Amino acid sequence: MSEKIYNVLFVCTHNSARSIMAEALLNRLGTDRFKAWSAGSHPSGTINPDAIRTLAGLHIPHEGLRSKDWDEFAQPGAPVLDFVLTVCDKAAGEVCPVWPGQPMTAHWGVADPTAFEGSEEQRVRAFRDTALNLKRRIELMLALPMASLDRMAIQREILDIGLR
Repeated sequence: MSEKIYNVLFVCTHNSARSIMAEALLNRLGTDRFKAWSAGSHPSGTINPDAIRTLAGLHIPHEGLRSKDWDEFAQPGAPVLDFVLTVCDKAAGEVCPVWPGQPMTAHWGVADPTAFEGSEEQRVRAFRDTALNLKRRIELMLALPMASLDRMAIQREILDIGLR
């Protein structure tokens, strides 16, 4: 019997950098156990070029990524979500749609690299630091023995990951 594939939605307000990078990272690192998407409460409609450059620099595939509205994931026919993870403080405080499947939720807030002001080198570092922070949290999630944990234990663990 094959192991369950967990559906994960990463949410950020504009869906242009942090949530996009998290989607790509989880799809690369968790290919056999997780399927990730990202969305925004007020999507910009474009992906920040620095997010794409950061993913490319980490050798993470980024083809097919797009900025999208979180309402796509609350419509009939949308994937049944197991997890919804916010990666920005603003999105965490917003009233979100009713997600199919009653997913577990957690806040994994990370600094917004698009808000960073400084030299190009410093901006590149801010994007890389954000991506590596998300990667570390995703790796912690991937290390969880999902099949042997009950729903409450998984919920506690994903909440704890957001505090690291």
